Amino acid sequence: MASYPSPDDLMLGTPGDPIELEVFRHLFASIAEEMGERLMRSAFSPNIKERRDFSCALFDKHGEMLAQAAHIPVHLGSTPMSVRAVIEAFAPSVMQAGDSFVLNDPYRGGTHLPDITVVQPVVLPGHTDGPAFYVANRAHHADVGGIAPGSLPISAHIDEEGLRLPPQRLDDDAIDRIAHASRTPDERRGDLRAQAAALRLGAQRLAELVASYSLDTVTQRGQQLQAYAQRVIEGVIAGLPDGVYTFEDVLEDDGRGNTDLEVRCALTIQGRRATLDFTGSADQTAGPVNAVRAIVVSAVDYCFRCIAPTDLPGNGGVMRPISVVTRPGSIVDATHPAPVAGGNVETSQRLVDVVFGALAQAAADRVPAASAGSMNNLTLGGTDPRHGRPFAYYETLAGGAGGGPEDTGGDALQTHMTNTHNTPVEALEHAYPMRIERYALRDDTGRARGRHSGGLGIVRLYRFLTDVQATLLTERRVHPPYGLAGGSAGTVGVNTLIHADGQREALPGKCSQHLPAGSAIEIATPCGGAWGSAAPETPPDPSTT
Repeated sequence: MASYPSPDDLMLGTPGDPIELEVFRHLFASIAEEMGERLMRSAFSPNIKERRDFSCALFDKHGEMLAQAAHIPVHLGSTPMSVRAVIEAFAPSVMQAGDSFVLNDPYRGGTHLPDITVVQPVVLPGHTDGPAFYVANRAHHADVGGIAPGSLPISAHIDEEGLRLPPQRLDDDAIDRIAHASRTPDERRGDLRAQAAALRLGAQRLAELVASYSLDTVTQRGQQLQAYAQRVIEGVIAGLPDGVYTFEDVLEDDGRGNTDLEVRCALTIQGRRATLDFTGSADQTAGPVNAVRAIVVSAVDYCFRCIAPTDLPGNGGVMRPISVVTRPGSIVDATHPAPVAGGNVETSQRLVDVVFGALAQAAADRVPAASAGSMNNLTLGGTDPRHGRPFAYYETLAGGAGGGPEDTGGDALQTHMTNTHNTPVEALEHAYPMRIERYALRDDTGRARGRHSGGLGIVRLYRFLTDVQATLLTERRVHPPYGLAGGSAGTVGVNTLIHADGQREALPGKCSQHLPAGSAIEIATPCGGAWGSAAPETPPDPSTT
């Protein structure tokens, strides 16, 4: 098992108090959490207000993360690249208090186009040497244009997915440009202003912290927390046996006829450092499952946090002992103009599966079997007959968690790279012209069996009250989530179109089509794999019969 620093190690030779450092850990995190509360409460769209598909974080003056809220893993590991993209595009020396910047370009710090990142420098009064900190948030906007409502189409080119924004100032012109590109402009304006309001609160709270403790103290405590996180992860790595551990899995299809696209990881453990090499993965493909490098870094960051102590500070120190190697032009390091809509949501999940598969060979007592392996994305759009205005809806659906070394997998969870809530039925039916006619756990016969069984997925049935354009981006419809340590594999998901006359038609994992009013889509999400061989049944005692 890994050895972790003692409390005395926290100070790293710097005068101070370990208790005060722990206080600062929570102070930083509480600012990020408060930012998230303001964003959630002031947002317009159900996707942000109800599903909480957003993330907030604090950064030092170099763009390294200081703290994050417990939001979306796929956002938080990649958001530092967005902050650095802003720093590279705009000289910090000319940034002013109240400035804010926006971007979503996957090739310049973003992930996919619906995820819009807003960054605000924290310029303190009386300081003329640039920002002391940065605050940032990323929110998934339900529509940013493109060829299909929801901006997650079965695309062949990045330009088909919506408006692409390199780093630029967030002003009224930028907000108008984003709104005009969207099918739901009022939502975009409201959500962007909610993001900006959350950042103003974060900047205010950091300024108050500096006023209470001094800039030197706040900066020093942030550096110590980053160094502590680094030492903890180094201890985790040092507790693993040196060696090279390989694992591969596949993306089932890209929606454009290419199947079984390999995602390969070679994990090298050497002393207190780890290197993860993904260069053996497939070339970037025609359809929208390509991931940019930022997503790979997010997945690796998440997996190592999962096997670390639960009180590990969430900051930039986590990745310092870890190297990530990718190949530009591959499915996990896509280059322009590759479509990337599904890379953030589906390929990110498969990346977690392959990293955990490799880690399980070195840390079998800490790694679970594969979970659902898909965010089960559904996007819809059309014209709402109640008021004649366009609507766009997006949701990810929960699945089954994989069984682990210590417990069974949970049912109906948003696992791994997603951490969103479900959209409550009441909120969904109020906001959109549809009904939810079934929302339940899958039948228990689909549960993977083993010493610790896998969790069940869900079934959700959407009945449309108007014509819609519907797009599905889903995985684990052909290859089930794997079991570990002798546990059985999970159960694949199933997508079904139900025509207005009741006839049922199987839908592929990725598709987009026009559906008339009265039709329905039923999605059964995958069940997680099991961990460990099932204990043999004890034969009956003849003396008792």
